[in-house]
Amino acid sequence: MTNVASAFSPDATARRLVDAISAHGLSVFARVDHTKNAADVGLELRPTELVIFGNGKGGTPIMQANQRSGIDLPMKALVWQDAEGRVWLMCNDPRWLADRHGIGPAAGNAMDAMMAGLAAIAAEATGATPG
Repeated sequence: MTNVASAFSPDATARRLVDAISAHGLSVFARVDHTKNAADVGLELRPTELVIFGNGKGGTPIMQANQRSGIDLPMKALVWQDAEGRVWLMCNDPRWLADRHGIGPAAGNAMDAMMAGLAAIAAEATGATPG
């Protein structure tokens, strides 16, 4: 997992995340507001929102290398606030995805692009220094 501290509120981080995803030519497929879902059943949850995103150009080569990787695609990012009030952006590390599904050099370029894209998106969403 990659976990990046955000300089912004949960709402601003999620908004910036969606903007960064779109700016990088990816699609946002769904947003899941876990906090609202908890409130709907009478439970409390600190701000927690899941954003599901991607595109066929990035994901297809990975699934061509191992179709079962589709269980982990499209990509997901979680914006959440911890008990101390810090805001975080979390996503699966693409290297984990490659290891989990035994994806080798055949999808290496796609994995490299995914790593670079996620780092840039996370930096834009959180105000963190890319790297």
